[in-house]
Formats: sequence, C-alpha cells, structure tokens
Amino acid sequence: MTDEFRRGVRLGIDVGKARVGVARSDPDGLLATPVETVPRDLGGDADIRAIAVIAEELGAVELVVGLPIALSGKDTASTQDAREFAARLRSITGVPARLVDERLTTVTAHSALRSAGKRQKQTRSIVDQVAAVILLQYALDAERGSGRPPGSPVDP
Repeated sequence: MTDEFRRGVRLGIDVGKARVGVARSDPDGLLATPVETVPRDLGGDADIRAIAVIAEELGAVELVVGLPIALSGKDTASTQDAREFAARLRSITGVPARLVDERLTTVTAHSALRSAGKRQKQTRSIVDQVAAVILLQYALDAERGSGRPPGSPVDP
C-alpha cells in the first residue's frame, strides 16, 4: 500500500441505454457521492455536454467511466457503446478518462436500494447515480490500495 494518491475531484460515470449516472469524489479521493442522472441522448451530444458542464463546475481532474464486461470477461453489446461514450467525453471535456470494469455495479445498486426499503419503480431515477458511486468508490479504493490508477486510459 502507498501513501501517494493523486489528488483532485474525480467523476464516476455509469453509462446506460436510457440514463447516465454521475458521481463525484472529494479532492482527497476518500468518498464517492451521487451528483446527477443525465438523460441519454443517443442521437446527439446533450448528455456529453451536460457531463462536461458538471466536470468543469467541479474542477474534475479525471473521469472514471464504467466498462460493462460480461461475467465471463468478454465484451457485451454495451461495451463498445461505453468505449465510444468515454472517447467522446474525453474529447469534448479535455479531462483525462479511464475505463474501469463495472461488473455488477447496477445489480449492487439495485440491491442496496432494495435494502434501504425502496421499490424498483421508486429507484429508476437514482439507480444510475448509485451505480456510479459504487464504480467510483471501487476505483478510488483500488488506487489507494495499489498506488496505481485503475482500469485503462482513454486515448484523446
């Protein structure tokens, strides 16, 4: 374990077909918290631009984008979509981005919300934020434990 940690606010991005969950970290990278659910704009860049505004307002130093990989380790139909989304986000914001394996984050988010007494119908608007929090917290903890940024960088 290392005491070295790259300081700065990071955004966790959970890309879905209908919505994009956004979470943020504190500058010390200790805690991830929910920010917003952005409606997905499959025909344009409104979703990317909304996240770019959030990144700028919070002074984000990095974007952690969830990469949906099957439990078998193979790509899914959503894997390429997440890669393309991350590349466009990186290009428009100019903020470095990393793709991090997000297996089971949405399942874990649904489970956590059920445990909190919420019905699925009540959670539709926030489950993506919770998944983004889980993804980002995992990335923060992994970096803190290993001393290395998690996942793989997204080329500009």
